[in-house]
Amino acid sequence: MAISLDHTIVPARDKRASAAFLAGILGLPVGEPVGPFIPVRVGELTTLDFADVDFATRGVGEISPHHYAFAVSEAEFDEVFGRIMDAGLDFYAEPHEPKRHGEINTWRGGRAVYFDDPDGHIMEVMTAPSA
Repeated sequence: MAISLDHTIVPARDKRASAAFLAGILGLPVGEPVGPFIPVRVGELTTLDFADVDFATRGVGEISPHHYAFAVSEAEFDEVFGRIMDAGLDFYAEPHEPKRHGEINTWRGGRAVYFDDPDGHIMEVMTAPSA
């Protein structure tokens, strides 16, 4: 049996705004609402389902940041990175200190860049290592 990831839920203060932010940077459409979720399809089988979380009633003051990594082609990386630059987003080469703000990562032989979404989730866009 082949196992694949169908979806994961992304907690957000404003699910519509967060879904639109990521979809805009990645160059993807925002899907129609499905129940309480706003989906963004990434790949053939997987969606990120953005959901509003009422932190006041749950006793949580902040969202714990999650990490989401997206594998893209070299051409797609250039397009996504262009949208990151056009949006004036802070980007960095490492998800940990020192983050190396304003740089991209090339240590694996490919390219990777990190940026934060409006809720502090760490987004990564990466290419495959070159042969």
